[in-house]
Order: sequence, then C-alpha cells, then structure tokens
Amino acid sequence: MNELLKRFGDVNVNQPLTLERIFLTFAITLVLALVMVLVYRITYQGVLFNKTFTTALMMVSMVTALVIMPISSNIVLSLGMVGALSIVRFRTALKDPLDIVYMFWGIAIGLTVGAAFFLLAIIGTLVLSLVMIVINLFPQLSSRKAYLLVIRYNREFRGELQKLIPSYRVKSKTVTPQSVELIVELSLKNQDSRFLDRLQQTEGIVSASLVRYSGDF
Repeated sequence: MNELLKRFGDVNVNQPLTLERIFLTFAITLVLALVMVLVYRITYQGVLFNKTFTTALMMVSMVTALVIMPISSNIVLSLGMVGALSIVRFRTALKDPLDIVYMFWGIAIGLTVGAAFFLLAIIGTLVLSLVMIVINLFPQLSSRKAYLLVIRYNREFRGELQKLIPSYRVKSKTVTPQSVELIVELSLKNQDSRFLDRLQQTEGIVSASLVRYSGDF
C-alpha cells in the first residue's frame, strides 16, 4: 500500500509517454470522471436532468488528459500545442452556474491526471465530492421548499389571493381582456398543497398549477 501511494505521489513532469502511463492516465481519469458525474446526479436540483451534459463532462476530462499528456512530456511540443489551442473558442452557454463549476472540475481532473499528478487528482476529487454533497444537504434539512404557483382567473373572481394562498412574491403577471395569469413564488412546509383545493372551489379561478422552483425563471 505504501509503495502504491509513493508511486502515485512521485511526479516526473518530463517522463516519457509509455503504454503503462497512457492506459493508467485514461483509467484514473475515467474513474474520477464517473465519481464527478455521480456527485452531479446526486446534487442536481433542476427540473429536467440532461444526460448529454454528463457525457460531455466525462469527455471533457478524457480529452483534456489526452491533450496534457504530450504537453507534459515534451516542453518544446507544449509551446506549439498551447499556441494552437489558444485559437479555439467555445460559445455554448451554460445557464446554471453550478454547471460551469462542474465543467471546470472536469477540466481540472484531465489537467492533473494528464500531468501525472495522480494523488492530487484523487484527493481533490474526493474533497470536492464531499463539499458538494454537504452543501447539497443543507437545503434538504429545511422542511420549507420553494415553489411556483401559476394562477389563471377571469373577471368573475372577486376574492383576495392573500387569504387563499400562503405568503407569496409576484414573479410575473399577464393581463388580457378575458383573464389574468399570475405567477408567484411561495414556500411550502412539508409540501402542504391543500390550498389548491380552496382555489379550485373559488368562483372565477380557471386553473392553478404548482411546480417546484429551482431558482431559475
């Protein structure tokens, strides 16, 4: 065990690209990328889970490791590759800031493993995984969750929304000659949605839809 840790801890930046190093690099990169994707799946709080993005995270790690291996083994070659890569531009927009964090995490895995910093990559991935899981647990400890309520009512509605639904904050309001559509943000304790029954029985309420709110709108 000590010999294995010593081997992983020994770093020679200019070591030659042997078959052993190539396969070991790809194997460690793949395992760490799978750990990252698993953490992303566990901590994901969006509405629709995008499997394509998880595949992209894994491929970013593998491709980055592939690029870094020849750079770390040949200083002269590294100058040319850095110059060639500097002209590449990526314009894909990531809406969730956490997706950007995971993308940088995937790149960091490829960089460290490709440069043969195996122990650093393993420890870094474990620490980041633990941090993300712990952070994700804090919102779950609260019994109150954020939701979006979409209410559509016509001119026959004469009630007061403040008395029908919990405390809310208006996000959007659309008015037409026939009806009004109101989107509000509210917090519910223990997913208590009994107020929807009251809305349904109120004259003038056309429809009411309740959806989980993840922070983007």
